[in-house]
Amino acid sequence: MNVISKQWGLTMELMDAMAAFGPGWLIPWMYVLMAGGFIAPLLLLIWRDSRLLGVLGIIAGVLSAVGVDYLHRQFGYVKLLGLPHILFWTPLAILLYRRLRSGILPVWPQRIAAVMLAVIVISLVFDYADVARYILGERVALAPPPPQA
Repeated sequence: MNVISKQWGLTMELMDAMAAFGPGWLIPWMYVLMAGGFIAPLLLLIWRDSRLLGVLGIIAGVLSAVGVDYLHRQFGYVKLLGLPHILFWTPLAILLYRRLRSGILPVWPQRIAAVMLAVIVISLVFDYADVARYILGERVALAPPPPQA
């Protein structure tokens, strides 16, 4: 276990695989993803008008993390790991976009939701590309599944 995996907890082996076999920008991106996908929803809980977005963001984030962890434990570090993000973050991104367009959010929740949407959409671009590549046959695991305890 390295320093990176000690910081994350849930998917320790996945973080190790990402650090060892992923592109160099991936670990820094994970910190951005954590801010936009997990901290931003917590901040949205502060304001009454944005609490639903915050709760749905937390639910989508937790379900995505559990889904990614499950797939990693089954298949290893493969392109399919973006599927839980697609399933849970696509509807959230649509909802965030609609709420931002409606103009009903106060200024700070609107800014936080906009950052959250930007981070999610950037992640989804990579996730859709990775899952499409997996479906089209690129199924080689960059790292095997972690050993079962």
